[in-house]
Amino acid sequence: MDAVRVALLREVLAGTQWPGAARRFAGSLRRSVEPAAGRLLLVGTEGYEPWHLAAHLVDESAWSGLPELAPTLVRHHVRPGEPPHLSVGLSRLAAARRGHTLLVVAPGAPGEGLLERVHDARRAGATVLSLDGGDRDLGTLAHDALSVPEPDGEMDLDTVQHLVSAAAGENGTPAQRGRRRFRDRLARLADHLTAPPPSRW
Repeated sequence: MDAVRVALLREVLAGTQWPGAARRFAGSLRRSVEPAAGRLLLVGTEGYEPWHLAAHLVDESAWSGLPELAPTLVRHHVRPGEPPHLSVGLSRLAAARRGHTLLVVAPGAPGEGLLERVHDARRAGATVLSLDGGDRDLGTLAHDALSVPEPDGEMDLDTVQHLVSAAAGENGTPAQRGRRRFRDRLARLADHLTAPPPSRW
């Protein structure tokens, strides 16, 4: 999702908790991966692989010049002959240690097998983040979680993933100072162009 569409999405969601919640969670993601480029592991459930989030984080990594945001997609089932970037299985989680970040995306129940692996990774020192549908067990394991109960009538997990990935690629929070990156200037311009005209009365 490009910067203009993200700006429009944020405008539509203005007044709800979601833009702020996504920025907060993205801040946790940025802080956890910044010291250790190449150690972000992204995993879904057996029935849900977070392809789109992986692709968006790779894009944000390139746009923002933050290589640490590019994740390794960990898959439940790897078929023979698939390219290397699609051939990382669940056994990779066993190697997660301090300095690794494990981002779990689980719209539904993650399953006992995945929970055990996440628990082991946390015990070994990995930072665990969760984008989920409100699973209590996964939320307990996560150092930070953003839950999107479905259906809640307001938001879905796919849309929240767009907000989180875009916010992760931005140059910090509004309180930070310094030279803004091109992407931030573009997002600010898009916000300005899509704002309603000022009232004359």
